[in-house]
Formats: sequence, structure tokens, C-alpha cells
Amino acid sequence: MLIEVQTKGLEMTDAIRQYAQEKAEDLQTYFDHIVSIDIIVGMDSNHHNKGEIYFAEFNVGLPGKAFNIKKESEDLYKAIDKVKDHLKVELEKMKGKMRNRDKEELREVKGYQE
Repeated sequence: MLIEVQTKGLEMTDAIRQYAQEKAEDLQTYFDHIVSIDIIVGMDSNHHNKGEIYFAEFNVGLPGKAFNIKKESEDLYKAIDKVKDHLKVELEKMKGKMRNRDKEELREVKGYQE
């Protein structure tokens, strides 16, 4: 799995890069066939009334499909966690659909009738 981390509107630190990579690697426990993950973290602008708003965007490449999830938060690490949690749900849904499709194909091969 290829993981790329980029920043927008702030400086890349080792802590940010390591945290984002760890969260991306954790996604493999929910779905084995992840090809690549492109991560973009940062700030859209500095023109907010209350505090700074950070965002995290994960572009996940799968065989035949891609996910693009973007979340915002007042803390960069919380934004990364929000994206990871959302992707966890999406990947588990996709895995469940794949299992159901595999079961249906096996039933057809074995000749079971519903």
C-alpha cells in the first residue's frame, strides 16, 4: 500500500506525517485490498471568525473504486481521526457487500435454491 502525505497552508512536521500514516495503515485491518492512500492535511484559509479550522482529506484507491473523504475540525488530529472513522464504516460496508456477492456466487455454483 502506497501512502502519501501532503500539507496545505501549514508546515509539514514529522509528528503530523507519522500520525497520518499510522491512521492510514490502521485502515488495512478493515479492508485488505487498499492500493493507495493520498492524504492532504492543512488549513483552507486563515479568515475564520472563531479560531482556526483544519481539514484532513483521504483519497483511498481500491481496485475498481475510489473514496474521497474530507472532514474539518478545530484540531488537526481530530480531523484526521474523523476521516479514519468515516472510512472505517465505508470500508466495512464494502467488505460486507463483497462477502454477500461471494456467497451468492457460491450458492449458484453449488446449485442451492432459496
